[in-house]
Amino acid sequence: MAIFRGWRYTAFIGGFIGLLGLTLYPIAISPMIDVSEYKQIQKEARKNIRQEDIQPGNMKVWSDPFERKKPEHD
Repeated sequence: MAIFRGWRYTAFIGGFIGLLGLTLYPIAISPMIDVSEYKQIQKEARKNIRQEDIQPGNMKVWSDPFERKKPEHD
């Protein structure tokens, strides 16, 4: 087994980190940067699903809790 010293050690570690980065980019980093492709896939997959029909336990369909309430006018 070879023991790396000096520039060879640096090249080995740099190559390993570079290879790790190249491997993780399409799996973890790219989907976080551009989510439009995944939103389109999700929209197509859920096109014919009514959320009210599949909501468990007759629970209310999720709504945004931070949404501003519209003032009621009499």
